[in-house]
Amino acid sequence: MTKLTLSNNQIQTVTNFHDLVSTHFLGENNAFCWNRELIGDFSEIVKKVDFEGNMVELGEEELRAFQLSEQGNLAREILITDLKLLKAHGASPILNLIKYYERDDAFPFFPTDVYSYHVDRSPIPTDTFLCTYHGDSSELIPNSQAEQKILIPEIRHELQKLYGAEDGGFQAFLSEYFFDLHYQAKPTATPVNLGLGHIWRLAIDHPESKVLPCVHRAPLETNGQVRLMLIC
Repeated sequence: MTKLTLSNNQIQTVTNFHDLVSTHFLGENNAFCWNRELIGDFSEIVKKVDFEGNMVELGEEELRAFQLSEQGNLAREILITDLKLLKAHGASPILNLIKYYERDDAFPFFPTDVYSYHVDRSPIPTDTFLCTYHGDSSELIPNSQAEQKILIPEIRHELQKLYGAEDGGFQAFLSEYFFDLHYQAKPTATPVNLGLGHIWRLAIDHPESKVLPCVHRAPLETNGQVRLMLIC
């Protein structure tokens, strides 16, 4: 797992968990990365689980039940440690094996699934944490390189036709169906791949936030490759 080289005002790197969770977002900065080089064989853990459907959650008890090689055991201890660190911080981390996410086809001209660039929202102050240990990684783009889809004239026109009513309430409609959370990358946008093994903390849209929420998306998975990902 290679060490990331990041150099823009949006992303700040840290070297330990304490700094990851305690440093404040400021100005253009809306993403922190605990830049790590991990050891261990995470693919061994992925191969231990044969599951139906598109996704399954792994708990600490299940992880500890696996018979693993020395390298697999190193990977397991990292996963358990990361789960414990985030739980001690007050978060509710989930460790998932993911074949794919469900696609949203309710509105063909405007998908609202996680493969679309989006921001997260919460009614209370919180952040999004995520880490990919195996498989394809998520990506983000600077806010200056993205445009909120509901402000793009042709998309807004289609949304107004979909809404249909003449008596106001359009903004509430956009929020209710999460249209206002989604973004379109500008033609010159340069996405940042979040890499493997690094824990990221992303700013989200909440009432007390002092920075813009981080625009990110899930990757289109490589055929047959299962992702091992922690998120909360």
